[in-house]
Amino acid sequence: MSAVASSLAQRASPAAAGLRSAGLHAPRAGHRARPRSLRSNVVRAVVADPGAAAAGKGSDGGSTRSVVQLFRRPFLSDEAGATLCRKANAKPAVNGAIASVVTEQCFNVEVTSALTADEMNTLQWLLRETFEPDLFTDGTQLTGDSVVEVGPRLAFQSAWSTNAVSICQNTGLGKVTRLERSRRYSLVAAAGKTIDEKAKLAFASLVHDRMTECVYDSPLATFVTNTVPEEVYTVPVLAEGRAALEKVDKEMGLAFDEEDFDYYLTLFRDDIGRDPTNVELFDMGQSNSEHSRHWFFGGNLIVDGVPQPKSLFKMVKETIEGERGHNSVIAFKDNSSAIRGFVNTPLRPTSAGGPSPLAPRPVDLDLLLTAETHNFPSGVAPYPGAETGAGGRMRDTHATGIGSLLTAGTAGYCVGNLRIPDNVQPHEDTKFEYPGNLAEPLQILIDASNGASDYGECVNSLPSSTKYPITTQSLTPTPHKPHRR
Repeated sequence: MSAVASSLAQRASPAAAGLRSAGLHAPRAGHRARPRSLRSNVVRAVVADPGAAAAGKGSDGGSTRSVVQLFRRPFLSDEAGATLCRKANAKPAVNGAIASVVTEQCFNVEVTSALTADEMNTLQWLLRETFEPDLFTDGTQLTGDSVVEVGPRLAFQSAWSTNAVSICQNTGLGKVTRLERSRRYSLVAAAGKTIDEKAKLAFASLVHDRMTECVYDSPLATFVTNTVPEEVYTVPVLAEGRAALEKVDKEMGLAFDEEDFDYYLTLFRDDIGRDPTNVELFDMGQSNSEHSRHWFFGGNLIVDGVPQPKSLFKMVKETIEGERGHNSVIAFKDNSSAIRGFVNTPLRPTSAGGPSPLAPRPVDLDLLLTAETHNFPSGVAPYPGAETGAGGRMRDTHATGIGSLLTAGTAGYCVGNLRIPDNVQPHEDTKFEYPGNLAEPLQILIDASNGASDYGECVNSLPSSTKYPITTQSLTPTPHKPHRR
């Protein structure tokens, strides 16, 4: 949750404050395949014509909506702006053309009808900074051709908006149906330099997450988009065989390997006897990712062509089968595992369900441990990827047995060479290019660490009592994967 959303929650009623964590969990599907738009460094908003949208429907398909814009500055501190400026100038397309960056944030508020004076005062009270009200305006302070604006994609409501709308509705602003925050940057040219479109695009690539955000070419007049979902079509596997799978794999970025091609070809051509759809193949690309392939451990195992009598999961389960002395309380089920703990005497409410004093009470508490991998999402979008990874671990912990208390956590980051500016180490290969659809190691360490920590603080948790980074780089062939049938 951002500082603004936190401020909103603190200013709202107690009922609204209880909604601070609403909408923070992103869908937790696999993340192996990537959308086509991620292959570009910049994603642009696709909006409907404002005139046509005025006669259309709102973001939820309801009556006509309009968007009110309010502005607060600055978005970045002077120090953060200088750091961003230095990073941008290091890009070849910018080449030192930016002298400084002036920032502001824009609140795009979708309403069902015009707000009354009292309603507008309430909205402004929620959004402006308590001790700097003069920095909150109803008009932008940044104009000109060198302004870059980025914000959430329009096709879906962000978690930040879900939380903010809930708070608005709990403070009497029922007309507010969506509230998205965008960031605006005015690029000031260095002496003797000009900032062209290529420099603006290079700068934009630094300040937005291509998976969840886009560049706004003009101020938003509507959240209605002209985006049309791609059609569902069949892939001609029966007629073209493996070549059809290879073609769609390249087009959709499914990351199938040799065994995937062989397996899915046999599955649809020989076993099922029909052509797959593009949706089915995309789903398989997701389900086969490292984040979702838990089914793999229960599959038949073949090593060097020899079928094994037990699956990987069976081998793991055998470690405690028939052993009456083991201390496992919860194993191979639920969201986490637990081992036998001990009776202690924490402070607990004397009367549950209402205000009451705390008093020591003997409680039998078992010890729980769980782990969460969020490798690919944290690589593509480090901050939200680590954010939802930390959230998934906390949810799994709380959902085990009859509930649990989160005590501590560890976050680990294993990345390539950092190549810190002005501090590149002798062993680091400066010519190596990391995949364009992934963030670079240094950005992953900084943004992922911030995302995991910020999420934990918003739910009053200890997300990372300890952290460890490992940096290394080596070029290796694709590792062999056991057959799965």
